[in-house]
Amino acid sequence: QVQLVESGGGLVQAGGSLRLSCAASGHTFSSHGMGWFRQAPGKEREFVAAISWSGAIRYYADSVKGRFTISRDNAKNTVYLQMNSLKPEDTAVYYCAAAGRAGPTVVDVEYDYWGQGTQVTVSS
Repeated sequence: QVQLVESGGGLVQAGGSLRLSCAASGHTFSSHGMGWFRQAPGKEREFVAAISWSGAIRYYADSVKGRFTISRDNAKNTVYLQMNSLKPEDTAVYYCAAAGRAGPTVVDVEYDYWGQGTQVTVSS
């Protein structure tokens, strides 16, 4: 069992930066691929970024590639999402998730555990 708690969301102007954190409980954190998803009002949840258990493999959605960076610290049971050059269209609730596998995946049904989400609002 893995429990996930996100933090770091907030209000930022376009062009600004935020770093989201996701703290995991459970001794199996390092065996899970981890991902970030987001959901804007009236839209479907979408994939943002994913990272393998070791951090060696990372995937990004095209919309955030070059602006967002996913990383993890297995010693701290934490995964991060550094978001730079934020745009109003990045406004959404961001969710951290733990996959039922060691590798990264862009498919949300392959994630077994989800956090409660943190709101990110980017003003123009």
